[in-house]
Amino acid sequence: MKPAPVPEAYEHLPQWAFGESKDLADALCGLVLSGKKTAIVTALYTYELDDQPMPEPGNRSVILDGSGRARCVIECTEAEAVPFDEVDAAFAAAEGEGDLKHWQKTHKKLFESQGYFSPDMLLICERFRVIEKLTGGAQ
Repeated sequence: MKPAPVPEAYEHLPQWAFGESKDLADALCGLVLSGKKTAIVTALYTYELDDQPMPEPGNRSVILDGSGRARCVIECTEAEAVPFDEVDAAFAAAEGEGDLKHWQKTHKKLFESQGYFSPDMLLICERFRVIEKLTGGAQ
């Protein structure tokens, strides 16, 4: 099945999927669509290495599922740099993937797999809201 085109009003926006695999992208996209996931964390160094701009309130993106289908449009509501060991339980809960201990364990493993982890490494903690759900995928 060919992914549905992104609605014209959103074609100019960045398009990306959460996670590093098809299954994880599907699972995390499902959490976003259900309202359980309203935050994402990214290591600051990835923005620097990829020469990408930092997220800012008002920035919008099209979120794709694991098959590359556009599923929703999100808007950043806040973004701040926070050391890994200062991320709190409220933010971990907003990521929708478990409590703080689980969040710390899985994200430490993720950052180690990406080549760098330190308890004081800076993370960009971004909160977002869904602007519009898009049709074309199984929910």
